[in-house]
Amino acid sequence: MSEFFVRRPIVAIVIAILMTLIGGVCILALPIAQYPKIAPPEIQVQTHYTGADALTIEQAVAAPIEQQMSGVDNMNYMYSINANTGDMRMIINFDVATDANIDQILAQLRVSQAQSQLPADVNNYGVTVQKATTAPLMLIDLYSPKGTYDGIFLANYGYINLVDQLTRVPGISNVQVFGAGQYAMRLWVKPDQLAKLAITVPEIVSAVQSQNTVNPAGQVGSEPVPKGQEYTYSVRAQGRLTSPEEFEQIVVRESIGGAIVRLKDVARIELGAQNYSVVGRLNGKPGAIIAV
Repeated sequence: MSEFFVRRPIVAIVIAILMTLIGGVCILALPIAQYPKIAPPEIQVQTHYTGADALTIEQAVAAPIEQQMSGVDNMNYMYSINANTGDMRMIINFDVATDANIDQILAQLRVSQAQSQLPADVNNYGVTVQKATTAPLMLIDLYSPKGTYDGIFLANYGYINLVDQLTRVPGISNVQVFGAGQYAMRLWVKPDQLAKLAITVPEIVSAVQSQNTVNPAGQVGSEPVPKGQEYTYSVRAQGRLTSPEEFEQIVVRESIGGAIVRLKDVARIELGAQNYSVVGRLNGKPGAIIAV
């Protein structure tokens, strides 16, 4: 058979051209599901440990999860990135022939086994397990041409108006906003005042958590009621605090004599960014970078 094509190169060329044309026509009708997998699935485990440095996160958060994650089915390798900002991100790379959904379930089970060994603050914040890739598909930058809005506003605009819509696009697994971060109520404590009044930071945290809550108040006029009661009213009490002035009135300590120490006496409260470690810029101007 080989001698036939060697002696007749024109026939071989014609057949090769026909095969190329047929392949080009067929590839247009080939379903995407039939395309071969070329990139191995990756699962991302992400959490935050407030106030911790990179070494503490490595020892208290990353190490327990890595110990439980070792030996998970079809895993190629894994590595973690621990930052001094309190963020921990772990990437688990699986075999290219596996199903990413099954890999995510297996990784979630291993993380659940490690949660009892994690600090309480980390469990309260939550550990996120999702499909992801380390290389972004594209980067989108939000900026204010006239400088009307700062980086905090632009980042929150991205969180509110773009992140959910982009995440719903088929094939997009994760959308991250790099910039000033989401809005947060910042409490800047005064160390000299804390020392003078013998107040610790955990006391302030406990006071904020206990007084900044949602308070269901029940109903008025619900059964059993006297005759003639025709209406039932749901009582809506004050919920979470929303302004710096409301946070300033939080009671940190109350003495027997009636003296009250409020949060404004030991801290400065302002509405700012949740994280100041990352700043987004475009041509030197404030911006918010969205990684898809």
